[in-house]
Amino acid sequence: MVMKVVRRVGTFLRAHRRLLIRAAAVLAVITVTIAYALRDPAPVGYFTSTESHDRFVGAYREAMAQLPAPDRTLDVRTGYGVVRLYHFSGGTEPAAAPLLLLPGRASASPVWADNLPSLLRLRGVYTVDLLGEPGMSIQQRPITGTTAHAQWLHEVLLALPEPTIHLVGVSFGGWTAMNLAVHRPQKVGSVVLLDPVLVFAGLSAEVVLRSIPVSVRWAPRSWRDSFTSWTANGAPVEDVPVARMIEAGMQAYVMKLSAPTRPSEDQLAAVDVPVLVLMAGKSRLHDAGEAAKLAERSLTHGTVKTYPDASHALNGEYPNEIAADISAFLRAEQP
Repeated sequence: MVMKVVRRVGTFLRAHRRLLIRAAAVLAVITVTIAYALRDPAPVGYFTSTESHDRFVGAYREAMAQLPAPDRTLDVRTGYGVVRLYHFSGGTEPAAAPLLLLPGRASASPVWADNLPSLLRLRGVYTVDLLGEPGMSIQQRPITGTTAHAQWLHEVLLALPEPTIHLVGVSFGGWTAMNLAVHRPQKVGSVVLLDPVLVFAGLSAEVVLRSIPVSVRWAPRSWRDSFTSWTANGAPVEDVPVARMIEAGMQAYVMKLSAPTRPSEDQLAAVDVPVLVLMAGKSRLHDAGEAAKLAERSLTHGTVKTYPDASHALNGEYPNEIAADISAFLRAEQP
């Protein structure tokens, strides 16, 4: 019985040999074409097309119009690319060390629109577009590993005239700030973290799963808007300039950055500058309660506070309260 089946299969293969060869060839061409289309050998971040870049720049400019006018625009050359910063004069003491605001992923300088009015009453402020993210900074060299992430930002601080800089980071910008304090703290006066990701807690399973479909560039805009709204616990985003910029950046820009890794408790304990941690009690990106406990346990010079009703977008929800907490923190830690 088995031999009979084998003979029949052999007869079929011989009779349809040319057809099978053609089918295999077509399949091979399709496979190669798909692999070619999906290949991405670029070592640095880039906009996918002129049209997508123009759409992002339009959204960026619209969002920037919500900020006070900067008195200086700086493009600082580093070993990893050119970094865009804006300086805003503020405060009553010109000699006071300025704040450097680090935005979350794909959000760039305009994400601080709600915070600048209250922060500028405290002191001067720099904002920065993170290197390797959608924004006006231009990545020119691969950024691989935590030390490289710290090095480009360290070079930015070295290029600024002030001897000391206070870092304020929200979300992924919080990781960027803390990573600098861990690896290259030479000009860091203090660190303020607003619901930082991957510093004191890992990402929740839900945010990881929800981020997968929106990472596909040809996904509909509604998916990206829905994801942004979800991170803000359902707040509407369709008519918000910053949200439109974030959506345009997610669609238009391909990031080529190494994945951030959490600092160890020993590394956190070794940070020798004051750290203020403001957690969002209702953040969907991680377990804020567990993150606050780890921050309290590990930081040698840490102050930890939780805004119980805040979403991950706490910087836009509580701008005045955040400014007041930063002011009190700086007065206590920086006489």
